[in-house]
Amino acid sequence: MNTGAGLDWDRALELIDAADEVVLACHIGPDGDALGSMLAVAQVLRGLGRSVAASFGEPFTVPASLRFLPGMELLTGPGELPSRPALMITLDAAGPDRLGSLAATAARADALIVLDHHASGRSFADGRDGETVMLADAEAAATAVLADELIRRLGVPLTPDVAQGLYAGLASDTGSFKYPCTTPQVHDLARRLLEAGVRPEKVSRELWDRAPFGYLQVLSGALGRARLERSAAGGRGLVWTTVQAGDRSFCGVTYEQLEGVIDQLRRTEEAEVAVVCKQTDAGDWYVSTRSKGEVDVGRACALLGGGGHRTAAAFNAAGEPAEIIDRLRDALCAAEETESRFTTDSERIA
Repeated sequence: MNTGAGLDWDRALELIDAADEVVLACHIGPDGDALGSMLAVAQVLRGLGRSVAASFGEPFTVPASLRFLPGMELLTGPGELPSRPALMITLDAAGPDRLGSLAATAARADALIVLDHHASGRSFADGRDGETVMLADAEAAATAVLADELIRRLGVPLTPDVAQGLYAGLASDTGSFKYPCTTPQVHDLARRLLEAGVRPEKVSRELWDRAPFGYLQVLSGALGRARLERSAAGGRGLVWTTVQAGDRSFCGVTYEQLEGVIDQLRRTEEAEVAVVCKQTDAGDWYVSTRSKGEVDVGRACALLGGGGHRTAAAFNAAGEPAEIIDRLRDALCAAEETESRFTTDSERIA
């Protein structure tokens, strides 16, 4: 797979080869791609004789659905990391803000390697005196794709444990191989990971097929509150709902266990865009969005301070959900106008 052509892989390998200790960090509230990719690379570096510490910003709690991932013993609390690492690798973070409290650590690192697959204008190099090597490819289906390429270039064969982390990342960010980013190359990587010993039924069960009974109650309430706006998103339709912190607390459901709600909502035939506003313990809202491909929710979320991809993105917001949806609705219109102008200009140049 010709992954990340044109990226400075050689310099990244030189930095790793010269390092005795490597600090790794993924984005706050890690998902399968962030944590799976980070632990896979961490295990490889440990096998190469490096001292390794992997972490993410507070709250430093591994979601229950991801605790099956191999390499958990390499996780270190963010407060226990070196204040100025000689070499730091960030994974699946589109910008420094996605590292939370570890953004300052990344800024102080002597050398920083950024492994990511998000399109972002926020630069890790800003405010840094040390070297920054970007291994970022917005065309990659998942950070796991780039992590696999790094491991391949390091000359390390895939073990079952390393492959399982990469597979969790690949399956997560392709929507279990349902999203448009699922290419022949993605399936080829999945084949190699399966050949390395991955048990797909175990990954699937942990990521998507396990939930407490209380989750059904929370899901029932969320679907009961769902609203369909047929004229929104350029007439393509918007469906949205909310999950308040009190609702999930009453049912004994953690914030991390809400991931599957949007997958049910996005099945709505009359809506191109699905949105779930999830209230955090702090009282603000994390707004998850999904598109079936015709609307660029990543561009819209970026306008609201978040980011992601064309078909899956998110942002944080304060205020009442109805007001937040108003802002999102406007952002979707603005994003569509921008895309329309870009397409028109491209056609004119062509």
